[in-house]
Amino acid sequence: MTLCLKNARHLDAPVDLFIRDGRVLTMTPAGHQPLPDGCEVFEADGLRLLPSLIDVHAHFRDPGYEYKEDVVTGLTAAAHGGFGAVMCMANTKPVNDAAAVTRYMLEKARAAFPHGPRLHPVAAATVGLAGQELAPLAELKEAGCVAVSNDGCPVNSAEMMRRIMEYAADLNMVVMDHCEDPDLARGWAMNEGPLSGELGVKGQPAAGEAIQVARDAMLSEYLDIPIHIAHVSSALSVDVIRWAKARGVRVTAETCPHYLMLDESALRGYNAQAKVSPPLRRPEDREALRQAVKDGVLEVLSTDHAPHAPHEKERTLDEAPKGFSGLDLALPLTWRLVREGIWDENLLHQRWCYGPAAIFGLPCNRFEPGDPADFLLFDPETRWTVGPETLYSKSANTPFLGQEMQGRVRHHWCGGVQLF
Repeated sequence: MTLCLKNARHLDAPVDLFIRDGRVLTMTPAGHQPLPDGCEVFEADGLRLLPSLIDVHAHFRDPGYEYKEDVVTGLTAAAHGGFGAVMCMANTKPVNDAAAVTRYMLEKARAAFPHGPRLHPVAAATVGLAGQELAPLAELKEAGCVAVSNDGCPVNSAEMMRRIMEYAADLNMVVMDHCEDPDLARGWAMNEGPLSGELGVKGQPAAGEAIQVARDAMLSEYLDIPIHIAHVSSALSVDVIRWAKARGVRVTAETCPHYLMLDESALRGYNAQAKVSPPLRRPEDREALRQAVKDGVLEVLSTDHAPHAPHEKERTLDEAPKGFSGLDLALPLTWRLVREGIWDENLLHQRWCYGPAAIFGLPCNRFEPGDPADFLLFDPETRWTVGPETLYSKSANTPFLGQEMQGRVRHHWCGGVQLF
């Protein structure tokens, strides 16, 4: 049966979308094409039509830490956040450094969400994420991993990083690196600067991130192997990436909504909900990141969805774990920049969908004939308050708790099947 989504708005144009057998048939100006016999009609009533988003950086905590999040609750949050695909990091227990762990994650995802959102595991770069021994990447790719990362455990050795990049390249897998100098970053709880001094809290300098970014870029240039930089947080790192791109280095990079909307002042009052890795930086860094996304220096947006249980975030700033939930809030937060005229809607599509798909070789919906029918209807006017009862993630650890959001996903389809 053909599905016709009528009277949606796509990039400010009224359109009708025709779907059959889980694929896009065509997208036409609203009312331009007559409905085929037996067509099922869904009235969009002017809601915004977007391709399903792709999150290249999330933590589902499953196996091992299911009290924080699990595959099912993580994908539920993804679906309601507008994500049709999620790349899951390897810091599970056991670590995803063995095919059995990869297969477990995929089987659980397919059983709960046979049509999507789709889970794409990311292989651990080293055994146990310990940085000492290469993980069996060929085995992990065969099991279903789509990329390689040592996640939040930075690889300090340039020689080991080289070996990881070469092994991954032989398998046509992209390495994603969490850039942080382990020595400069030891014991930190926030960004290093006047505010950390005022609060008496150990800080992490932005230089610690940029040093590792520069090392990775130089290795990438020397080896002629691509590298992807995870969750960029500072203007200094942006400068290094821009320099590398100007040299023709095959470097790509991402940042996250929280680095675009918040700065280190969110930690005043020792607010552990705002503790994240890498840390929130200065207002100048936030503005530089917004511009870098607009300029294409940063091609990708990601959530770095990092759920924790309430009792864990209720500790002191020094003791609380780093990270917070992001899947539920990512689209409303970044749409705010569209509403304020800082970005346009097309840029959002590029950074949340087409850029990630191109870098990691994932399918996506450009609304061209034959594309996967992964799309959502977004209401940019709906207002709602962030709280445990309005979030779909198992964990509600976020510095936006209690704040009003504007915009929410109303309906979502994956593979032509309506999820809600």
